[in-house]
Amino acid sequence: MYTEGDPIADHRAPTGPIETRWDRRRFTARLVNPANRRGRTVIVVGTGLAGGSAAATLAELGYRVLSFCHQDSPRRAHSVAAQGGINAAKNYRNDGDSVWRLFHDTVKGGDFRARESNVYRLAQLSTAIIDQCVAQGVPFAREYGGLLDTRSFGGAQVSRTFYARGQTGQQLLLGAYQALARQIDAGRVESHPRTEMLDLVVADGRARGVVVRDLVTGAVSTHLADAVVLATGGYGNVFHLSTNAKGCNATAIWRAHRRGALFANPCFTQIHPTCIPPAGEHQSKLTLMSESLRNDGRVWVPRDPADRRTPGAIPESGRDYFLERLYPAFGNLVPRDIASRAAKNASDPERGVYLDFADAIARLGADVVKARYGNLFEMYQRITGDDPYTTPMRIWPAVHYTMGGLWVDYDLRSTIPGLFVIGEANFSDHGANRLGASALMQGLADGYFVLPNVIGDYLADAPFGDVDPGGVEDEVRDRVARLLAVDGDRTVESFHRELGRIMWEECGMERTDAGLRTALRRIPELRAEFWSRVKVPGRGESFNQELEKAGRVADFLELAELMCVDALHREESCGGHFRAESTAGGEALRDDHRFSYVAAWEFTGGPPVLHREDLVFDHVRPSIRSYA
Repeated sequence: MYTEGDPIADHRAPTGPIETRWDRRRFTARLVNPANRRGRTVIVVGTGLAGGSAAATLAELGYRVLSFCHQDSPRRAHSVAAQGGINAAKNYRNDGDSVWRLFHDTVKGGDFRARESNVYRLAQLSTAIIDQCVAQGVPFAREYGGLLDTRSFGGAQVSRTFYARGQTGQQLLLGAYQALARQIDAGRVESHPRTEMLDLVVADGRARGVVVRDLVTGAVSTHLADAVVLATGGYGNVFHLSTNAKGCNATAIWRAHRRGALFANPCFTQIHPTCIPPAGEHQSKLTLMSESLRNDGRVWVPRDPADRRTPGAIPESGRDYFLERLYPAFGNLVPRDIASRAAKNASDPERGVYLDFADAIARLGADVVKARYGNLFEMYQRITGDDPYTTPMRIWPAVHYTMGGLWVDYDLRSTIPGLFVIGEANFSDHGANRLGASALMQGLADGYFVLPNVIGDYLADAPFGDVDPGGVEDEVRDRVARLLAVDGDRTVESFHRELGRIMWEECGMERTDAGLRTALRRIPELRAEFWSRVKVPGRGESFNQELEKAGRVADFLELAELMCVDALHREESCGGHFRAESTAGGEALRDDHRFSYVAAWEFTGGPPVLHREDLVFDHVRPSIRSYA
């Protein structure tokens, strides 16, 4: 199934006092003088919060930047869908927050499966992110007196989440996009929308470019640079039904993995507890309802599982507010993995659970609730036909985020020199479970502050030698031709749906040894059937969305197998990885003695090779994660 390789270590992480590690690393990193930066080219793939902010900031520093995205505009990246907010340790509420508390909450929330150095840096930079975005004009919510407002998110007992109603991601992305657009206009960024990366060019052991396909014309071409940055997001769509946009895919990071980049903790996937349940087999994606709703909404199920009355007809005595009962210290604001498992134990997909605002409306008034959540309520009503002001929302857990990704060191370097990976595409900051409102924080920290300060240490060795990319481009053309040549009798969507069903049932919210072994038998069979029966109509030299989907699903069929191998080998429960065999009182039971490490997988074309990076905790002592 897999073989053991040599251990791996992050040799660029500074030692010494954790409070000064980032400052010391910035000082020891080599620089590129402004005149030389004009002669260095950096490719940035992805234009979400991580990629958009990185491209804009690198161009502002003077580098020549090539920016790629498969959307029709950089501002259509999936970061636009983030709703609830962004964490920062500003302590504006004077409620006991601090950089240290945000650091502690994040390490604990990730179930002690993240590096301390990376998480502390993220907490440090969180305050600068808010200042940066306010300076850009991001319209964060404000209190009556004009001060920035905050609210609470899961896994925290303080209010540290800054927000712009229920569209925080959109507003932050517009801030990054306007910075990027300014650099495009100045000629320092060359933008390539509707262009998908299909492979990585590696020459003399360095990442030197990408092979892309123009999604309008079908033309395949190669673009070269001195360094490549992947900011392409996560791989949640391997489950078919997720809160991700349909275009979100794993092709960029999977192609880099096949070229030599290690893939870390692929089984760490997050199930979000508050999503609109699927309505039938026809559905192609799911809709998130922001975690911020749990500030004022109360989660409950009927005390009697057989009670089929409408929620409004069930009296208070017939309701079980199970999160408040099980976790009184945090109540409805427990972390996502815990809330999702509690919902699964309390109900089923057909019934769902209810998110009720009756108490909040009675306490605050409908106008206040509308001011806080009005656009989310409107979205829910348009999708379901129910009015959440008068009828509790019906919600159910769904795939939302992936904590796994390409392995990177403290400088965001992958195991391929010259390949940097930022945002959700890497594994570095969230361990086995991401806290709510921390994805936007990580994306902007990586793009605005971390990458611009460390990439010069690599580019100081440039210029590098000439590159002949012909072989990689030929491989891409052959792959496209192979997909078109099958000419079978099953649609791409049918394969994706079947894969998603396997993954959700066997590698979803709860995993077992038997289920994972079943998945590892069925996925290779499905992959073989895909390459013999898939039907991709049209031509490669034109606009062809079925061809786009086919390439992405082909990569999902390979990634899914690695996810199941990773989940099977990790015989513990931690965060979003819940093994039914490893529990205590119904809660996740870690095995720190055997599994306190990052699992970094090497692609071989056969059984993957496992490289372990041991995790060391000097400042936050691993303990049983209690929110009761």
